[in-house]
Amino acid sequence: MKKFFVLSLLFCVQFSYAQLFSGDKIINNANFDKQRFSWGYFLGFNTYDFKFDYNDEPQPSGRDLIISKSIGFNVGLLGNLRLNNNLDLRLAPGVNFNTRNFRSPSTREFDEITSTYIHIPLLLKFSADRKNNFKPFIIGGLSTSINLSSGEDNPEEKFSLKTINYNYEIGLGVDLYLYYFKFSPSIRGVFTINDEKNKLSGAELRQVDALRSRAIFINFTFQ
Repeated sequence: MKKFFVLSLLFCVQFSYAQLFSGDKIINNANFDKQRFSWGYFLGFNTYDFKFDYNDEPQPSGRDLIISKSIGFNVGLLGNLRLNNNLDLRLAPGVNFNTRNFRSPSTREFDEITSTYIHIPLLLKFSADRKNNFKPFIIGGLSTSINLSSGEDNPEEKFSLKTINYNYEIGLGVDLYLYYFKFSPSIRGVFTINDEKNKLSGAELRQVDALRSRAIFINFTFQ
C-alpha cells in the first residue's frame, strides 16, 4: 500500500510540474468547470483498520488486539454540483470491498472479517484557482456506510458489527484536465463516528468497549 501511494504521489507531482512549468500552454477542456452539473465515475483502492476502546477490566494476557490489514477495491459514481468557481458539492455513492484479519494476544490464528460496504458520502470540495491544466483541492464531509457483511442479524456469529454506520471524511487531490476528460486522483481518510460493535465473544473481545473503522481511500475519478 505504501509503495502504491508513493508511486501515485510521484505521478501527480511529475504531471503537475509539467503542467505548471513547461512551455506548453494549451488549455484542455477550458469550459469544463462552467457546467452547473457534471457526472463521472471512480475506481480505487482502500485499506481498513479498527480503532479499539478498552474498558478497565483486568486482562492477564494483555489488552491489544492485533489487526492485519489488506488492500481492497472501490468503485462508484459521482454527481457534482458547482456552487461557485472554488466550491463544489458532490455525491459519490459506491461499493467498497475489503478484508481485515484480527487476533487476540492469547491466540496465534487470525479471524477473517470480509466486508462489503455501500458507501454514500456527501462532500464539499474546495479548489484553488486553475493553473493551466492543473487544479489542487481539499475535500471533506460526512458519509453513511451500509455493511452488507455485518452479521448483525445472525445470532450464531461470534463477531458481528452494526449494519449502518456514520463517518466523517477529509482528503486532498488534484484535477488534471486532459484532452477528452478530467482526471482526478485523490486520497481520503474515512473515520467512523459511532460504535460499530454489535456482538463480541471471547475473553479479550469482552475487554472492548467500542470499536470504530478507520480507512484510507485512494480513488481515481473520471469526468
